[in-house]
Amino acid sequence: MQPLLDAILHGGPMARRRAMAKAITLLESTRADHRAQADALLTALLPHTGKAFRLGISGVPGVGKSTFIEALGLYLIAQGHRVAVLAIDPSSSVSGGSILGDKTRMEKLSVHEMAYIRPSPSSGTLGGVAEKTREAMLVCEAAGYDVVIVETVGVGQSETAVAGMTDMFVLLQLPNAGDDLQAIKKGVMELADLVVINKADLDPKAATRAQAQITSSLRLLGLHGNPEHAHHDDTLWHPKVIQISALRGQGIDTFWAEVSEFRRLQTANGRLAARRQQQALAWMWERIDAGLKQAFRQHPQVRRLLPAMEADVAQGRVPASTAARILLAAQFGKAPETIE
Repeated sequence: MQPLLDAILHGGPMARRRAMAKAITLLESTRADHRAQADALLTALLPHTGKAFRLGISGVPGVGKSTFIEALGLYLIAQGHRVAVLAIDPSSSVSGGSILGDKTRMEKLSVHEMAYIRPSPSSGTLGGVAEKTREAMLVCEAAGYDVVIVETVGVGQSETAVAGMTDMFVLLQLPNAGDDLQAIKKGVMELADLVVINKADLDPKAATRAQAQITSSLRLLGLHGNPEHAHHDDTLWHPKVIQISALRGQGIDTFWAEVSEFRRLQTANGRLAARRQQQALAWMWERIDAGLKQAFRQHPQVRRLLPAMEADVAQGRVPASTAARILLAAQFGKAPETIE
């Protein structure tokens, strides 16, 4: 692991990118020997992480996420930042494969030596977020990238998953979103730290109307959801709505000014550090859950009973709860009735 570690921490631009790609591939491997190597690598990299700002970006397909991220990435590089983009591609439920097309959609950013783009398949993970995205984020931070952007599929529970691993969660919307706020799930709106109306140049009146309506709905969510947002406090961040046109490069500076203000406020009031601590603990429990499930499936007694139990549940011969108790009892060597 030492050559890989040295290249990530101290290598030149090309050597560093190659080492990052190898490290993230290692992290994504399910082989036991690779997992042990990956754990050792992450432990060695950990002291060099935590300095980057982690930005989560979500939105419905077609809202212009890739165009926006490329415009933002090029703007940040011009400001002296180094940008890493972890783009989550939806995996096919039929073949299990992914298109991984973000490198073709971000043509200028993907070839810039100050940027690193890693498309990863969601692999069916709940939330559409690649299982190892958190670990890949640490590799990017250790390599010196000071802005890490996580782009998600924008469907299902992906917003919740991305909000749970980033410092700031940004929701992209289209100008006509304000015409039907029912299309925006309440749970997603509650997660958003900043709502960005992209493609505002297509219909300025609709974009302004959407901005007003979404701002109003955020205020209502503050009144009924988060009491802290109900009363204005200059030491707290209050979710905002802004308009941009990523294709024309309009409003990118305004967007980054809002992000910088969010970071300043949340750092000063201690919310940023607290959020990261909570995320680290949540990540630990998530990995425990995944590890226990894997160990359960690999248990000899469970593997012997599982096909018959699945058939019985599918055919309605055994209740699902009873089958679960029998299988859990088999793993722990107990009587089924002792399992709650």
